[in-house]
Amino acid sequence: MSEEIERGDLAHTTNCAALPDDLLESELFGHERGAFTGAIARKVGKFEVANNGTIFLDEIGELPTSLQPKLLRVLQEQTFTRVGGNDTIHSNFRAIAATNGDLGELIKAGEFRKDLYYRLNAFTISLPPLRERRSDVVPLAEYFREVYATKNKRPTAGFSEEALIALQQYSYPGNVRELEHIVERALLQANGRVILAEHLQFEEQSVQTNGQWMEALTKLPLHDSVAEWEKFRISQALEQSDGNKAEAARRLGVHRRLLYEKIRKLGLDAADQPLEDENLNSTEDP
Repeated sequence: MSEEIERGDLAHTTNCAALPDDLLESELFGHERGAFTGAIARKVGKFEVANNGTIFLDEIGELPTSLQPKLLRVLQEQTFTRVGGNDTIHSNFRAIAATNGDLGELIKAGEFRKDLYYRLNAFTISLPPLRERRSDVVPLAEYFREVYATKNKRPTAGFSEEALIALQQYSYPGNVRELEHIVERALLQANGRVILAEHLQFEEQSVQTNGQWMEALTKLPLHDSVAEWEKFRISQALEQSDGNKAEAARRLGVHRRLLYEKIRKLGLDAADQPLEDENLNSTEDP
């Protein structure tokens, strides 16, 4: 092969749902000059470029049935041919695939090969939807804020407390991508200022904005409204700390003994760590 190809342990990504069948085949396996109308030069595919590296196949459940046998072959033998070519090409790669669909249902419907599924399913990581891992919402939102602030050249002073609360109350039917789009739109609306709850545009109307929530709190007796606010802040800290009470206490700026007592009083957790723990007797800050 005459052209030089940069190789290495890099991730080369292909979205299997983003291209028509013929273009997807060319994207993955490459093509020879004259293979089809418009093929004016040889194209090197992602599997070839991924030699000694990693290829990431996103939305694998959308892979056309016509391409599944060829993908199975390259996964098993690490060999393939370019579209319109005869030469067998070898590539040493690691393949990672992702899907938000149910491949088992696709197999039953005859839309996904069972042997390809088992070949891909050597090691599986199941990632729960964002609504089931609320502790990830704020770190992800901050990450997307930084990304789009740089991309759009719109610095921002960050999120207000009300905006962070609203973000954590939403259910995200569109998962992480929806959170990303919400943050990007909010960043543009804030126009360099602090991102407020009013800048957040949610697709579902079921989310309760912080303004509505705060208004509801003001209608409660003082003792009850304080308890609700404490319950929210402590639950938030525990989620962000993956249940680590000492870390949650540090985030809240309170001593661990006080946090354990609040958790018991508010009925948030069984608080399996006893009060007589020697660490609780420390006079140090949390």
